[in-house]
Parts: sequence; C-alpha cells; structure tokens
Amino acid sequence: MSAWHIGVIGGSGLAEGIGLEGAQEIAVESPFGAPSSSVTTGTLDGVRFTFLPRHGPGHAIPPSDVNYRANIDVLKRCGVTDLVSLSAVGSLREEYAPGHFVCVDQMIDRTEGRARSFFGSGMVAHLALADPVCPRLSELLALSAHHAGGTVHPKGAYIAIEGPQFSTRAESRMYRGWGADVIGMTGFPEVRLAREAELPYAMLAMVTDYDAWRDEEAGVEAHEVFATMKANAALARAAVRELARLLPPVREASPIDRALDGAFATAPAQRDPALLARLDAVAGRVLR
Repeated sequence: MSAWHIGVIGGSGLAEGIGLEGAQEIAVESPFGAPSSSVTTGTLDGVRFTFLPRHGPGHAIPPSDVNYRANIDVLKRCGVTDLVSLSAVGSLREEYAPGHFVCVDQMIDRTEGRARSFFGSGMVAHLALADPVCPRLSELLALSAHHAGGTVHPKGAYIAIEGPQFSTRAESRMYRGWGADVIGMTGFPEVRLAREAELPYAMLAMVTDYDAWRDEEAGVEAHEVFATMKANAALARAAVRELARLLPPVREASPIDRALDGAFATAPAQRDPALLARLDAVAGRVLR
C-alpha cells in the first residue's frame, strides 16, 4: 500500500486553471533524450499530480516526433505511481459522437518507426500486453468523467496511426472492420512504455469528430478537431479534479507494479552496462 501520485499526459494547457495547490514547474531530464516539456506538479484534494504536455508548449511537436520514452522515463523519475492519458480521437462508431468520452480498454498499433521499447540489444525483455490498460484506473477515470458531466463510454478499442494526416475513407472503413472504435496518433508506443516502466495506464479519449468512414459527409478537418478540443477542455479538467476526489485514500498494489518480474531474457553476463545505466528509473526495482 502507498500514496497515489498520478501522472497526466495531455494538452499543453491542461495544468493551467485546474486548481493545483502548490504548483511548481520543474525542468526534467532523461537518458533517453529530451522530454516534450518541463513538468508541472502540485496537489488536488491532497493527491499529488504531475502534468506533462505530450506535444510540448504550444503543441509544437507532431505525433511522430514525440519522445515517448523520455516522457515516460521522466514521469517515473518524478515518482508517479499511475499514468492517465488524455487524448483526442476520431470516432469509428455512430454511437461514439463528437463531444463524448471513451475509456479505452483495447488498442491496435499501426504506427511506424517509433522507438517502442526501453529495452533492446544487451537487455532483452518481453512483457505481457494482452490487457494494455489498468482496469482499476480506467473505471475510476470513467466515473470521474461521468461525475464531471460528460457522456462516457466505459470501453472502446483504440487504433493508433502514424499521422499526421487523417485516414483515407478506405482506411477508415478497414479499421472499422477490424473492430476499432476510435482512432488516434499517440497511444503507441506510450502504452507499451508505460507497461515497461511498471506504471498502470488508462486513457480518457475525447471524441472530436467522426472519422472518414461516413461517405455522405466531408472528411475530417483539423479546425473542427481543434474547436471540439477547446470546447471540452473545461470538462477534461473537471474530470481530473473528480479523479482526485474519487481515488481511495490508500493505493493498493497493482499487478502492473511488478510487470517486469520474469520479463528479462538476457543472461546477466551478457547485459549491456550502458543500457542498464539508462534503465535505472524504469527498471531499477528489478535491476538493483
């Protein structure tokens, strides 16, 4: 059992106006390169929250160039126990309307060329990802968004594409056929890296538009996405505040806290010391 410390990865202005007590902006560094930004940390209802803007100040970093490894690494170094992702998505289902929220429970990766693991040559690890999100945190997040006044779908399958362009109509129809419910550009490798860092992860996805599968309508336009995001920003902040209020007083241990147990394939004598040094925060629990 321990205290909660919630990391939040979201929009560049999310921490502003959320009511953090004792808020501090702190520059952070990672051996995996530069993170998207400094972090802002403080408390809500006595719970420690640390915010990191995924795309940097002013949304300057495109999805393909986000340093996901550095972002997760610095949050782990900050002492985060659980990780909440706030993400904008397109809808692949009629019932998931713009303005609704979806607590993603399954994910499909269609990204290319992104560093998707902290491990590699000299330290090989294989982790389970059959259930990519933490059910406890996801349920709390869904309840929080509901209490904040949002229309919330408690489950949904998310497909991550490379971007930055939106899908063609043929792609959108294909993803629907695969069983995806919403579509975004940042869920991978973020969720994989969170699991490698032993951080329970949940995603509250904000539906901004219907993707291109509706042939009778125009395709997705960026200005429409941004307008919906701006309109729902206050609701997203309210959901985070509700999460702080709804968290149990004591954090019970999660199985994800020990996700690295038994995951290492590389014999100790063959492990790369330089890589091990970079893994001091992510895997320090099992490498010490």
